[in-house]
Amino acid sequence: MSKENIVTLENPIKRGEQVIEKVTLMKPNAGTLRGVSLADVARSEVDALIKVLPRMTSPSLTESDVVMMDLPDLMALATKVIGFLSPNLAD
Repeated sequence: MSKENIVTLENPIKRGEQVIEKVTLMKPNAGTLRGVSLADVARSEVDALIKVLPRMTSPSLTESDVVMMDLPDLMALATKVIGFLSPNLAD
């Protein structure tokens, strides 16, 4: 997995004993994006990100994790997601 697909969170996610400091995004396929509008994902609509990020992150984020995420961290992840939608940016 390319280092470009790793986001270091400014505010790590805490789940009990687990602390998530880095999140790796995997290239989405059609199944990853099912049920959401590609236009919404491309516009970084929060509702779309809440649906797709748990499907394409490692460690796997929950919808609750995404909902509670600080805005700078959400935007960093959204930037990576948008990069996957543009073939020129994803290479």
